[in-house]
Amino acid sequence: MTHPNDERIRYHHLTEASLAAFLAAFYAKVRRDDLIGPVFAQAIPDAAWPAHLAVIQDFWSSVLLRSGRYKGNPFGKHLALGTLERAHFARWLGLFEETAAEAFEPGIAAALVERAHRIGDSLKAGLFFRPEVATGEGA
Repeated sequence: MTHPNDERIRYHHLTEASLAAFLAAFYAKVRRDDLIGPVFAQAIPDAAWPAHLAVIQDFWSSVLLRSGRYKGNPFGKHLALGTLERAHFARWLGLFEETAAEAFEPGIAAALVERAHRIGDSLKAGLFFRPEVATGEGA
């Protein structure tokens, strides 16, 4: 049985090259998006995007291909923005899922999306969890 989008799928293997192409397509959508595009535009000037994409490539290569190239602190970078909301994460994940489905065969796309959700959940827990709200204290 073939997947209904097989004629549109470009990559049947996850490699550095397919990951780079996926990330370029994904972040092009992100930058055009009405909700999250402005957040990225405020944090990353146009001239800095090539360098930022290289860092993002290192991050996802480390996560998905175990290259070990990324040595940064993604939580600290996101925390420093100070403007992120749950809706931003939802939109980012929606665009990620859409682009993964367009770029990769279903099994690879599902693996990418699963990792993105786990990373997003971890970031959201750090950014938005408020123990005093969860326990009812401070009300």
